[in-house]
Amino acid sequence: MLRLFIAVFVVFISFGWAVNAQSTEEETAVERVERAVEVLMEWYEEETGTFTTTGWWNSANALYTVIDSMARTGSAEYLDEVANTYERNIAGGFLNEFYDDEGWWALTWIHAYDLTGETRYLEVAEAIFADITGAWDEVCGGGVWWTRERNYKNAIPNELFLLTAAKLYNRTENAEYLDWAQRTWNWFRDSGMINELNLVNDGLRDCENNRDITWTYNQGVILGGLVELYRATGDEALLTQATAIADAAITLLVDENGILREPCELSFNCGNDGPQFKGIFMRHLRTLYDATGEARYWEFIQHNAESIWERARNEEDQLGLRWGARFDRADAARHSSALDALLVAVPGSES
Repeated sequence: MLRLFIAVFVVFISFGWAVNAQSTEEETAVERVERAVEVLMEWYEEETGTFTTTGWWNSANALYTVIDSMARTGSAEYLDEVANTYERNIAGGFLNEFYDDEGWWALTWIHAYDLTGETRYLEVAEAIFADITGAWDEVCGGGVWWTRERNYKNAIPNELFLLTAAKLYNRTENAEYLDWAQRTWNWFRDSGMINELNLVNDGLRDCENNRDITWTYNQGVILGGLVELYRATGDEALLTQATAIADAAITLLVDENGILREPCELSFNCGNDGPQFKGIFMRHLRTLYDATGEARYWEFIQHNAESIWERARNEEDQLGLRWGARFDRADAARHSSALDALLVAVPGSES
């Protein structure tokens, strides 16, 4: 009888410790996110609805992280800023000469719709998507162009087009969106941009893989698109392909300590765009983890989040470019990218 009592007591204590440890881990992750969002909002400019120190498409991603922080923590603190960005810029429809820029804004407004239920956000995403459909033609067998100049067919606008189409279908059940998503994936799969290492190169030259840089965000957005299309169709082959790309990225696009590294970090020249990329990868790796439950993805997410907070943060809690090295400098692109990685490390929340 005594042995039974002791055994039950040990199990009870162990269970309690595990629950408490998980609770502490979640609290720590949420506290980091709340502080990082607070710092990011210091760059938010009410007059324009964008973020200073960075560009137009970067601001779409920075706002996405703000929306995501509310979705993952249950906060409603920044709903006014989300509405302000919409109201300050809706006259232009969030359109410009770059189709990938448009795709980023479409995804941000879909995320705002998911959080708030406000149909105006979904409607503007649909309008943006309709504009991007005009970039599709039969050069190289299909695909959308990068810009309105129509001089480059590349990975990112097509990945965004796929992801947006699949998300819109899953929220509206409009079969036209599913048709676009499937057509885009079939073209992308056959385009040759996914190389023999299962990494996505930047684009096409003469309708063949140009062997250009394997940016982390090109590995990330396709993961999100494949998972979203899987949710629409139940086709397991999509998850198989996504897993192959993710495994290649977390093996080959890392530093000696297994921390995600953008190829441009090796030359210390990531320009204005490169600092944004890694967070986008992490965002969609979490989506793949939520769909597959593969422990290696969760371990990778946690490892990177811990490195960011311990190594890439300054005394003002600003987050830098190199997640496995000392803080370099602060801007909204660097910070919001790293914030993406902290967000997806929050246990229990889903994409």
